[in-house]
Amino acid sequence: MSSLALAVRDSRTMLRRNLLHARRYPSMTLNLLLTPIMMLLLFVYVFGDTMSAGIGGGHPDRAKYIAYIVPGLLLMTIGSTVVGTAVSVCNDMTEGIMARFRTLAIHRGSVLIGHVISSVLQSIASVVLVGAVGVAIGFRSHNATALDWLAAFGLLVLFALALTWIAVGMGLVSPNAEAAGNNAMPLILLPLLSSAFVPLDAMPGWFRPIAEYQPFTPAIETLRGLLLGTHIGNNGWLAVAWCVGLAVLGYFWTTSKFSNDPK
Repeated sequence: MSSLALAVRDSRTMLRRNLLHARRYPSMTLNLLLTPIMMLLLFVYVFGDTMSAGIGGGHPDRAKYIAYIVPGLLLMTIGSTVVGTAVSVCNDMTEGIMARFRTLAIHRGSVLIGHVISSVLQSIASVVLVGAVGVAIGFRSHNATALDWLAAFGLLVLFALALTWIAVGMGLVSPNAEAAGNNAMPLILLPLLSSAFVPLDAMPGWFRPIAEYQPFTPAIETLRGLLLGTHIGNNGWLAVAWCVGLAVLGYFWTTSKFSNDPK
């Protein structure tokens, strides 16, 4: 069997293992998934009128705010989901299963590939669920074409891939599952410091550059432009650059750490 065929076979096996593990122990995924759903319901039904009045020049419009907030919550969902990946990888490292995998005649990178693909699939499934909740409470995308939807889906997958590689690296360097969850927590908190909930021009001048150029804001503005027809500007290129940069950084960090001797 060629090395490529071996890698594909072993990666498929590891993917199946991780998906079965997620299905048998869904509590982590459900707990992380509830965060963006609760944020969505909280900001729409508790703060919706006030927040929409601030955006709409003093005229409350909850439907308009739903359209504004959903793209940001979709990306926040990805950040929440990959926290579970960091914890899962850390458990594999600390509970001895990773050491066992190293002794088997399997493709070395298949363990990481299985975690990454599983995490991306779970992230997209979570995004679909949160998006369904958004549609149920009134989100509509009237201006998006089929090409816009395809580009939005591609951006979500690319963003999930980038954050997953970072999360896997965090899992590898964490001494225990609790530390892994804490290390990955910025992936949930960063959307709170972006344009997910309020426009950038509503922020203090000293803070605006921080919110504007962090990874989530360009991706949110690009997704918002694709789904709602708003101006994207340079955010599309910035979003892709952030995704590619984080994916490459996470890949080399993760593979370098994984190549070292186990703890």
